[in-house]
Amino acid sequence: MNTEHENHKLEKRLCREVGRAIVDYNMIEEGDRVMVCLSGGKDSYAMLDILQKLQARAPISFEMIVVNLDQKQPGFPADILPAYLTKLGVKFHIENQDTYSIVKRVIPEGKTMCSLCSRLRRGILYRVASELGATKIALGHHRDDMLQTLLLNMFFGAKLKGMPPKLVSDDGQHVVIRPMAYVAEKDLTRWAEVRQFPIIPCTLCGSQDNLQRQQVGLMLKDWEKRFPGRIENMFTALQNIVPSHLMDRALFPFQTIRATGEASEDGDKAFDDQPLPPAVQTRREDEAMEGNATAARPVIPISATH
Repeated sequence: MNTEHENHKLEKRLCREVGRAIVDYNMIEEGDRVMVCLSGGKDSYAMLDILQKLQARAPISFEMIVVNLDQKQPGFPADILPAYLTKLGVKFHIENQDTYSIVKRVIPEGKTMCSLCSRLRRGILYRVASELGATKIALGHHRDDMLQTLLLNMFFGAKLKGMPPKLVSDDGQHVVIRPMAYVAEKDLTRWAEVRQFPIIPCTLCGSQDNLQRQQVGLMLKDWEKRFPGRIENMFTALQNIVPSHLMDRALFPFQTIRATGEASEDGDKAFDDQPLPPAVQTRREDEAMEGNATAARPVIPISATH
C-alpha cells in the first residue's frame, strides 16, 4: 500500500473515532462555542485539525475559538502559534500569564511540577472561557492518557478513578470535553508527522525525568507490544462497569443482598468468557474491514482455583 492511501485511512479513522466520542457523550451541541485549548503539542494540534474537518461536515452548527496559554517559559517561541493559527484562518486568543515563575518558585528543585502547573492552568482557562463566552472547553487528552490516569489513581491514589470524556469543571461553571477519548496515541504521533505540526516542547513537564505518568505510559506501551489487544480491552472495561462485581458499597447494596431463589443475570459470572458489548464488537468489525484490528479477548481466563 502506498503512503497516501495509508494516510487517508488514518485520517478517516481519526475523524471516525473523534466523531463517535462526540456523539456517544453528546460533547458538542447546536450553537456551542467551543474553546479549543492548544498547547503546542501534537495532541492539541491534532484535536484542532480533526475538529475543523468535522465542523465542515457536521449536521449541527457550532463555533470554535482556539486558546493558547503562554506560561512565559524561557525560550518559548511566542510567534509560532499565532502565525500557524493566522494561516489556518481560525479565531484565536493568546493568554499571557507567567505561571512558569510561580511553579519554579514554589516547587522545590527535583520535585514534580505537574500538579501545581495543572491547577494554575485550569483556573486561568476557566476564567478565559467565561470571558470568551465559551460553552464547552475542549482538551486534547487521548485514550492512552485516560488509561494512564486510571492506573495512576489505582497505584498511587488508591481509587478506581479515571479521566472522563466529559465533566463539569471544578468551579461548576463550564463543561469540559475530551473529543479524542477514543483515539490511540500512536495514531496521533503518526498524524503529527503527516501534517507536520510545528511542535513546541514543554520545558516544565517535558524536562522532568522519571515522572510517574511517564513510567506508567512506558508500562502500557510495553504491554501493548507484548500482548496486542490488552490496551483496547482495558479501555473497553472503562465503558463496561459491573458494580456488583467490585467492592464499593456506595455503588452496590452488598449488605442487603438476599437469595431470591430465581436465576439472575447478575450472578457469579466473574470469570466466565462473555461476548464483547455490541458497540465494541461493531467497532472491531469496522477496524477489521480497514485492516487495523488487533487480536484481543474480552476476558483473560483465570483458573477457577484462584
